[in-house]
Amino acid sequence: MRAIPDWTGPFDPNQLPAELLTAERPYVVRGGFAHWPVVQAANQSDEALARYLMGFYNGVRIGLFQLAPEARGRVFYADDSLSSFNFHRYAATLDQVLTGLLGVAGTPEPPALYVGSTTVEAVLPGFLDANGLGLGARDALVSLWLGNRTRIAAHYDLPDNLAIVAAGRRRFTVFPPEQLPNLYLGPLDPTPAGQPVSLVDFHRPDFERFPRFRDALAAGEAAELAPGDAVYIPSMWFHHVEGLAPLNLLINAWWRQTADHVDSPLSTLRLALMTLRDLPEKEKRIWRHHFQHFVFEANEDTWAHIPPAARGLLGPIDETLSRQARTQLLNQLKR
Repeated sequence: MRAIPDWTGPFDPNQLPAELLTAERPYVVRGGFAHWPVVQAANQSDEALARYLMGFYNGVRIGLFQLAPEARGRVFYADDSLSSFNFHRYAATLDQVLTGLLGVAGTPEPPALYVGSTTVEAVLPGFLDANGLGLGARDALVSLWLGNRTRIAAHYDLPDNLAIVAAGRRRFTVFPPEQLPNLYLGPLDPTPAGQPVSLVDFHRPDFERFPRFRDALAAGEAAELAPGDAVYIPSMWFHHVEGLAPLNLLINAWWRQTADHVDSPLSTLRLALMTLRDLPEKEKRIWRHHFQHFVFEANEDTWAHIPPAARGLLGPIDETLSRQARTQLLNQLKR
């Protein structure tokens, strides 16, 4: 598989370049955050990392996934029915999680322990002041991901993503959005962590069941990241993430390039599945033209013939108009 290319443009960790944060493909930033105090603590030892994190911890309990050793770290469904999961969820304190990770670090086949998508400021206030992201005015959600050797199935995220390895090692495997048919996504609900995931086991791909996955591999890229390295992943790019060390810490930031009042297109997808997918083919062709005209190819000519005061959703949408439209939609869905 090809390597995710390294970012070779200008880079200032205190003010990350817009060219990177708006790029249309992934890039790896080697050593871009090696100056972080948390990275330097991790490079000393896992115990030093634990002490550093506990210096910020405010005592809030966090969500912990635990997997049996036979799962081999793959956070996934329990069986082919795709109705339950192969992990148990617990609420734990950070010191309990760190003690558990350090305690099984030398075990040949340990249970997998995994803390995912936990808001940094909610549990480690002040951490981001000491370990700055350089995102400027971007309103980013910054999360931590902590665990031992785990595998997170290929999935997409709506926001753009900057993921920084603070401790351990991680392997990212990425695929462009058009590889959707070749990754064999599971159901929209239930999902292990919110987004539909690929049903392919990347360590043991079943090419008889998932033959198009060969095409996905041909289009994919991969990179292994060390402490201080980062990867930028654009919106809707698929990514499979593996923790490779006995203790791994990832800090990631999510942000969108759109205004806050712009709703998630994933809601549109759910409505489209309810209202469009099962129409007769002749009607779907008509609606395809409507979406092309009003959505995907819309420009000022789309609404130029309508007086500005009468354009509504056909014209530019601001926060007030978005709120009104959301209320109307909710009322329609309640019928």
